[in-house]
Amino acid sequence: MKTPFSKYLNNISIFLAILLLGFSSSCKQKSDPPAPEPSKISFHFTQYNQGLPLKFDTMKYVNEAGNHYLVNEIQYFISDVTLHFQDGSIQLLDGWKDIHYVDTDLPETQSWKVYDNIETGSVEKVSFTFGISEGKNNSLMFVNPPERDMFWPELLGGGYHYMKLNGKWLADDGVIKPYNFHLGIGQIYAGGLINPDSITGFLQNYFEVELPNSTFTVNDGDALDFEIRMNVENWFRNPNTYNHNTWGGDIMQKQEAMHLACENGKQDVFEFLKK
Repeated sequence: MKTPFSKYLNNISIFLAILLLGFSSSCKQKSDPPAPEPSKISFHFTQYNQGLPLKFDTMKYVNEAGNHYLVNEIQYFISDVTLHFQDGSIQLLDGWKDIHYVDTDLPETQSWKVYDNIETGSVEKVSFTFGISEGKNNSLMFVNPPERDMFWPELLGGGYHYMKLNGKWLADDGVIKPYNFHLGIGQIYAGGLINPDSITGFLQNYFEVELPNSTFTVNDGDALDFEIRMNVENWFRNPNTYNHNTWGGDIMQKQEAMHLACENGKQDVFEFLKK
């Protein structure tokens, strides 16, 4: 037979058990909901010509000026990729790196898994800088190849090429000649184009590209994949007809030629596709 004291202890134990059970239940009810999964984005860079994947090292293309030409390789930088949301906010993708290098000879450069967590919402458009802006295009910032090998000579303005598009064209004299369609910082020469002498100044040729049809929605936990396609023929056709016979094989010191090319690059060279 239990003593009155034993009954008292037993009642206390039951009371404490009920109290703890209620406390535990209360904690569960008030716990925070699980954090949403971060959203991610990847870009894949491709090269096309006349609606089909670009074929390298074959003289099968004719540009707007009637030049028969081929492409050996393409290397270029894009930077400051920005998402413009419909509510007016923007997100600059620069959490790990803000400059991406693309090389048609290096498959690993043709995909970019962006480090940043992407904000949710409706994206109205995507933009980027073709090349590297003046404030960031600093000589010697890349110490390892392949980016290091994109250096732009100090004499011509320093920093790095925006693009090297190398190939050959059939010149008017019937000879197949190499061309280096290179874009970077331009120069102003004493004496102008007719009688160039010493360099008196520099011109920044980087430009912003607003990708057409680049609207999409970002939801929690999305893993989004997009293609950024370069339509190579458009470097030579819109709004300026670019003629290799006019400008020759090298344009790094021909600001007028680079300016025409950059104007074309702003138009419809780049395309945005949802994978």
